[in-house]
Amino acid sequence: MTDATATTSDSSSDEGPGPTLPGRLGDPEMSLGTDPRSDPRMVAAMAPFGLDALSAPSPVSAATDYEGLLEYCDAAEPMYDVMFDALLAGLPEITNVDRRTETISGVDGNDILLYIHTPTDVDGPVPAVVHTHGGGMVLLRADGPSYQRWRDELAATGLVVVGVEFRNGGGSLGPHPFPAGLNDCASAAQWTHANLDALGASHLIMSGESGGGNLSLATTLQAKRDGWLDAISGVYAQCPYISGQYGSPPAELASLIENDQYFLGNDNMAALVKVYDPTGENGTNPLAWPLHATEADLEGLPPHVISTNQLDPLRDEGLVFANKLVAAGVPAVSRTVNGTCHAGDCLFLAAMPDVVAATIGDINRFAHSVA
Repeated sequence: MTDATATTSDSSSDEGPGPTLPGRLGDPEMSLGTDPRSDPRMVAAMAPFGLDALSAPSPVSAATDYEGLLEYCDAAEPMYDVMFDALLAGLPEITNVDRRTETISGVDGNDILLYIHTPTDVDGPVPAVVHTHGGGMVLLRADGPSYQRWRDELAATGLVVVGVEFRNGGGSLGPHPFPAGLNDCASAAQWTHANLDALGASHLIMSGESGGGNLSLATTLQAKRDGWLDAISGVYAQCPYISGQYGSPPAELASLIENDQYFLGNDNMAALVKVYDPTGENGTNPLAWPLHATEADLEGLPPHVISTNQLDPLRDEGLVFANKLVAAGVPAVSRTVNGTCHAGDCLFLAAMPDVVAATIGDINRFAHSVA
């Protein structure tokens, strides 16, 4: 398994002489378990949860009323926790990291809990990573074991990592629609920048996956609008959830059809969009959905890496955003982790340690490169 520059290769048909379209574009019945591009280790890890097959129809959609969506989030969150915790089974303890918490005051006057992971075997200042976790901005918590482990893994490579317990649109930390979570992430980034010396850090980058990828990008756009962009030296966004266009996928985002129901499904994602923005008034607001940023919004931003997963419905929105960054003159690199589903290079620490290590190493190298 290697990381590759973003390409989509056609797979050969057993029945016809020419190439076929990939994934469900070529075979609507294809699943992660039958897609020849899938890493078999990933398939084996997902099979106990039934995620090697096409996902069942979503119990919610954009047509579900808001209260019903909040009930769904309350029920879904612990199920994700169970799966993510199971994927960590058998991992050795990380011993070269100190962990503490800090409570700060947010821009809205609310308390924000930060989880600070510091390597114990480094000399001198090291880069800081402000980490914004996944969950579509509406689910999950920074104190979940999978996110604690992810921060430990990053810190063990010689980074200070600050995890943000931001307010969610739903679930146990909700309901706080946009822009509550974004405001908390912006407050955390500003606090981290103001406390770099005390943290033993030299500079900071924003990083997160999925909904956290959205928030890492949106925080940087917010910083530009509000005049504190110099606090952020770079952004490393993984599998970012940034279009908000899941109810009616546009042609340029073909992966939303190619990989639909590969762990994530469009109907479910469209429902979560409504949880984040109940009125729909922010459908093209780049602070809510960064894919809608204009060239003027992007000009002058710090260096970015946009990391995507080959078998992710969200792959193409990440790649389109990376192209928009380059067109706006922003130093930007895109990468695609082949053979993996959404966040596959974060989730499968036990099943695919080499794939995860490649991404963690890339984050570390990027963080040092933007000093």
